[in-house]
Amino acid sequence: MFKKIGSFIAVGLLLGGVVLVNRRALRQREYAAARDLYTPVFQAISKIERPPLTLKAVGDIMLASTYPNTSRMPPGDGAVVLANVESSLKDADLTFGNLEAPLVDGGTSGKCRPGSTQCFAFATPTRYADYLAQSGFDVLSLANNHAGDFGEAGRESTRQTLENLGIAHAGSGVDDLAQTVVEARGYRVGFLAFGHNPGMLSVSDLETARDRVTALDKEVDLVVVSFHGGAEGSGHTLVPNRTEIFLGENRGNLPAFSKTVIDAGADLVLGHGPHVLRGMEVYKDRLIAYSLGNFATYGWFQLYGSTALTGILEVKLNPDGSFQGGSFASHRLAGRGIPTLDERQTAFQEILRLSKQNFPDTAPEFGQDGQILPR
Repeated sequence: MFKKIGSFIAVGLLLGGVVLVNRRALRQREYAAARDLYTPVFQAISKIERPPLTLKAVGDIMLASTYPNTSRMPPGDGAVVLANVESSLKDADLTFGNLEAPLVDGGTSGKCRPGSTQCFAFATPTRYADYLAQSGFDVLSLANNHAGDFGEAGRESTRQTLENLGIAHAGSGVDDLAQTVVEARGYRVGFLAFGHNPGMLSVSDLETARDRVTALDKEVDLVVVSFHGGAEGSGHTLVPNRTEIFLGENRGNLPAFSKTVIDAGADLVLGHGPHVLRGMEVYKDRLIAYSLGNFATYGWFQLYGSTALTGILEVKLNPDGSFQGGSFASHRLAGRGIPTLDERQTAFQEILRLSKQNFPDTAPEFGQDGQILPR
């Protein structure tokens, strides 16, 4: 991988090439061959000097649901849900989120038993994906506990809908569908998504996680890992250093998982699933965001207190993958779930508080106006 080549090695090789290759003495064909020989050196130097990659990330997205009825559909056929954040989301080299609902038209979910009050199944009309494209989403995670609400037909409908709009996805399977590679600003960026349900890579299988990240790291410049894990709700804002069990499910040991994938080559870890914000820490100069909370989850949930806090995380990654810095733009879910800018920065203050409480020795530094800085 070029990101592991030090600048001093690249410069040394280049100087050696200058000595060996005398342009005046070589015929045109011989010079072309020599040029090709030293192309990797020039590429390495170019990579060292390139600007950082700017990535924006948000948590759970469920724009609307027609199931089991249309009482949870937003006004204006959904045009209002992302209207307040569209311009901000577009302002990045790459924009990522967790799509917490299949994109499907019609059908019946076999997930919930008749009369169940503790089971939720979502179905977002496929036309709503246009709003995701208009808002600048480049990559979406499909590794979560609602992606399979309408079975494999719902998964396939989601994949096809996103692909038709040019939106990449990761996590909709355990093979090649678990990952995707996108190009931005001259970088090849690999995304690998994990969850805690069947049909996706498991956040609890650390050996497989290590192997998959190691393999992907050999193919790309930067690796971003996302996970859907952890217990849910306002009582679970802190990240325990142990396996979390919720509703009888193993939701992963998230500190162990995050550090395992960074050890294997990941450059950024993005968490979602608890429906609340959680703290952040820096490990080996890589940022871990343990939960980005709800982002645009319309109609289903009572949103108040910590469950209504949300925002847009911006991360700048150096060419070697290290965390250069970033920011968190605070928002609040207004009404039935519309993200709205919060000038009081309540969500940012919550992340700052949780990070310092949960990770006193490894939390990033926090500046003014939502700034997040390396340690």
